[in-house]
Amino acid sequence: MYLEQVQVSAMAVFAYIVGDPDTGEALVIDPAANVDGLIRIARSRKLTIKTIINTHGHVDHISGNLEMKQKTGAEIVIHEADAPMLVDTPPMLLRMFGATKSPPADRTVREGDVISVGRVALEVLHTPGHSPGGMCLYRDGHVFTGDTLFVEAVGRSDLPGGSWPLMLRSIQEKLLTLPDETLVLPGHNYGSMPTSTIGHEKKYNPFLN
Repeated sequence: MYLEQVQVSAMAVFAYIVGDPDTGEALVIDPAANVDGLIRIARSRKLTIKTIINTHGHVDHISGNLEMKQKTGAEIVIHEADAPMLVDTPPMLLRMFGATKSPPADRTVREGDVISVGRVALEVLHTPGHSPGGMCLYRDGHVFTGDTLFVEAVGRSDLPGGSWPLMLRSIQEKLLTLPDETLVLPGHNYGSMPTSTIGHEKKYNPFLN
């Protein structure tokens, strides 16, 4: 599996390129900005972006969807509970973030579904709390946590549709049950390091202790 973490916006959003070098297919998680840069990185690795995955529907994570879809033809995938957010982002928020409205989802997913490119498969873990359809993506040894779990922090739960009890349950039941050595790949560069592990978060995350 090819994996690249790229900070792409003033909001310190992390986008991820995940690909299968054998088939040349790739997906991009949360292409919030710097779409040309992400495409360039993929092409330099002889990868073609086939799928756009949004970990949730907030504007700071979906603002590159339209450009990425126009330039690659990739399908947009999001959890079914957040799919309406793609097309319902208030104009005021779009202006505030200098964002372009996303196209609608081409495919919606739910807990336990698998999103694949080539022979690389990511399992959907539905982790509501930050948003109703927030999701993490798991492959043995790696979990892409969006805005659910950061390095020694967690996502906010005070936005519309958010819930701290749900967030905590999602983290405890869906993430902290993964093997300790699982690499945590967060949705923002908010911590002292760009990645963590489940074991590290169990021990050092002050919101979980």
